[in-house]
Amino acid sequence: MPQVVKLINDMLNNKTVLITGGTGSFGQKFSQIILKKFPDIHKVIVFSRDEYKQFLMQNSSEFQAYLKKMRFFIGDVRDKERLKMAMNQVHVVVHAAALKQVSSCEYNPFEAIKTNIVGAQNIIEAAISSGVSKVVALSTDKACAPVNLYGATKLCSDKLFIAGNAYCSDNAAIFSVVRYGNVAGSRGSVIPFFKKLRDEGATKFPITDFRMTRFWLKLEQAVEMVLTAIERMRGGELFVRKIPSMKIIDLARAIAPDVEIEEVGIRPGEKVHEQMITKEDARNTLELKDYFVILPENNNEWLSCDNGNRVAEDFEYSSGSNTWWLTKDEMRKLVEKI
Repeated sequence: MPQVVKLINDMLNNKTVLITGGTGSFGQKFSQIILKKFPDIHKVIVFSRDEYKQFLMQNSSEFQAYLKKMRFFIGDVRDKERLKMAMNQVHVVVHAAALKQVSSCEYNPFEAIKTNIVGAQNIIEAAISSGVSKVVALSTDKACAPVNLYGATKLCSDKLFIAGNAYCSDNAAIFSVVRYGNVAGSRGSVIPFFKKLRDEGATKFPITDFRMTRFWLKLEQAVEMVLTAIERMRGGELFVRKIPSMKIIDLARAIAPDVEIEEVGIRPGEKVHEQMITKEDARNTLELKDYFVILPENNNEWLSCDNGNRVAEDFEYSSGSNTWWLTKDEMRKLVEKI
């Protein structure tokens, strides 16, 4: 079973890091971890558009010891000029801001495009003009062979960040992407939804399809994968962490063993199984111990430097055919911690 990567170098010490969407679940956990892991980090800039969430974050007990090293910027990734101002003297950008709810994007497509696609272009252009060294953008399994607008906008975002490397000179910013599945306990996760139903005494749990599977990981694992990308990126890679799958029906029974499960039908834009690497990506995919890397075209650097192996030509990474599955006991332990 892959283990969480433990980084021991000082790659972020004496650096300034900006996190877009910094008040979200990932942004807060990422800030906590890097402030503890890198005691000599120069500054962490939290960039987001919600002043109340920034107020809560500033007054949270987790950050009281680090406030002297933190800055809070109100801003939207749709505003390129504000991004340029926020990126002044920034070394590393982690782009986590996005509209992420599938149904919300379906009913607000113009807004999803403005934030997830135009916002990505703004990040790239602002980073290049501001002299940023590294940019890592967060992606999602829904960007792989997308069937909904959210996934389609994130696929466009991924392509933009990978192509962003072509706009830079040799000594300018480099761009890479990290793709992962559902984060247990994050906003919108099915685990808090099921727990709420259980605690309210619900007699039935709705599941769209009994066959449905998903990739799952902890927030800490998502953060460690981003740190790995920052450390190892050369520009143009798409990093995919190896993570377990679970059946949604097994998750429901782990949370409430005696509750009736009702199949209600797949919602618009929903898949039975999610993918993170397609067969079409396989020819450019390298497997390492804890993760895969989808390489940019004609890139052999990773083969010589990282002891990785090419995957099989028909390889795909799907939650339905994954070889690593959470047991019901592991699911119960995961639920208890959330």
